[in-house]
Amino acid sequence: MESFILEFANFMLRWLHVIAAIAWIGESIYFVMLDNGLKKPESEACRKKGVFGEMWAVHGGGFYHNQKYATSPEKLPDDLHWSFWKSYTTWLSGFALFILLYMTNPAFYLINTQSDWAWAANLTGWQANLTAILFLLSGWVIYNELCKRISPNMERDGLLSIAVGVMMIGVAYVSTQLFAGRAAFLMTGAVMATAMSANVFFWIIPGQRRMVNAMKNGEEPNPLDGKRGKQRSVHNTYFTLPVVLLMISNHYAFTYTHEYAWVIMALFIFAGATIRQFFVLMHSGQIKPAYPVAGVAMIMVAFWIVSPQAAPQPEAPVAQVEEPSAGVNEPSAEEKSAPAEGEELSAKMKEPSAGKEPSAGKEPSAGKESSAQTNDPSQPEEVKVAAVNDAKASDAKQAPQEETAAEIDEQTKAEIVESGQQPESEAGHEEQEGPFALVEQHCASCHSQAPTQPGFSAPPAGFAFDNREQIERTKAKIQAAVASGYMPLGNMTGMSDEERAVIAAWRE
Repeated sequence: MESFILEFANFMLRWLHVIAAIAWIGESIYFVMLDNGLKKPESEACRKKGVFGEMWAVHGGGFYHNQKYATSPEKLPDDLHWSFWKSYTTWLSGFALFILLYMTNPAFYLINTQSDWAWAANLTGWQANLTAILFLLSGWVIYNELCKRISPNMERDGLLSIAVGVMMIGVAYVSTQLFAGRAAFLMTGAVMATAMSANVFFWIIPGQRRMVNAMKNGEEPNPLDGKRGKQRSVHNTYFTLPVVLLMISNHYAFTYTHEYAWVIMALFIFAGATIRQFFVLMHSGQIKPAYPVAGVAMIMVAFWIVSPQAAPQPEAPVAQVEEPSAGVNEPSAEEKSAPAEGEELSAKMKEPSAGKEPSAGKEPSAGKESSAQTNDPSQPEEVKVAAVNDAKASDAKQAPQEETAAEIDEQTKAEIVESGQQPESEAGHEEQEGPFALVEQHCASCHSQAPTQPGFSAPPAGFAFDNREQIERTKAKIQAAVASGYMPLGNMTGMSDEERAVIAAWRE
């Protein structure tokens, strides 16, 4: 029941998180469009009132007239609209999801046991959780310090953009060393999302409150508050597309399980920001197709990196037949005339056994003839003794001939066992049984209609491996997940490379 409650809470929190994110991002994109699409007011009266720009729009059957003031308007309404709760709700619900899913199962979702950094690979659960929190805080502190030191007066924003881009490359690399698989992508996106929400909480909203208070007190607002809020708002709009992609990447293992996952992340981040720049400029009437072209080019590079490379097919070896030199290793005349060992054995097995009745038209066997001679009273005693000896010799010769086939079979089996090989039928049986046994051993504790692994109340992604039919139906997905190294989660069951090779070689 506890697992089900956690799963249901996860479901509801995810719903809230998505709704809040849609509202926040949608509003942010709208205001960026509005700000960049403003035109100088045509009315002299508007210009005298301090209107900097305006936009006329039609939507939902009505007309809208938006105006932006360069200075304070004559009067501020009491019901002034503020945009911050959408941001806070998005971050808080996202962090709650992170706690519920990742921090309650750090060994499964956070710890990167394959990290090149030994200390990171050997983190305990609480250490991994603490590392994740410090990672988020460090990301915000570094980003904030870059903004304050490089462009405090918003006069070197171009240089600041380059510095933030370099920072994100570093964040992507470090995250793949500290955290496992999809957690690395999630944490990189969370660093950007934390910066976005912190920009609203620490800079945009406080600056706007100071401006409103100054205007209500009849004072001149500090222009830096408006410029700084605009700077951080612009950063947020460029973070938007990369964050959305990184947050949904956990559904696509080919990205976060790749050897160069940090490179793939960096390419997606810059591609998203570049494509966003196209739309920002488009709102102001500038069409720059080079930006989406560059963004798509980076996406194609990422596609090339993650695309599966076809394994080279080994060429069939060509048999080299050497012609023997004249006179070398040639069989002698006696060897040529002598039957081969197998042929002689075959011929012997085809001979009629001694002591048996011959078929019609064939000579009587030696055993019958000897028996007749022994029972004939008219024969001399010497002849009878010789006949008895002949019969014994015939019986002795017959026994090994009858057992020859069985002896060959036993000898063949002995040679196979001695060589370490298995009979074809047994090897084929084990080859078929191996993958099923491995799936049951390493996967079925979670992927079952009744999971035995703590923390799961239903099979992940709806894939249950309770019987062979279910396993065979998802064979390709199982092979892909195991080959990527992401499954089993955190390799909690200790799947070896040899076992992964068995899954990879699994055929129909």
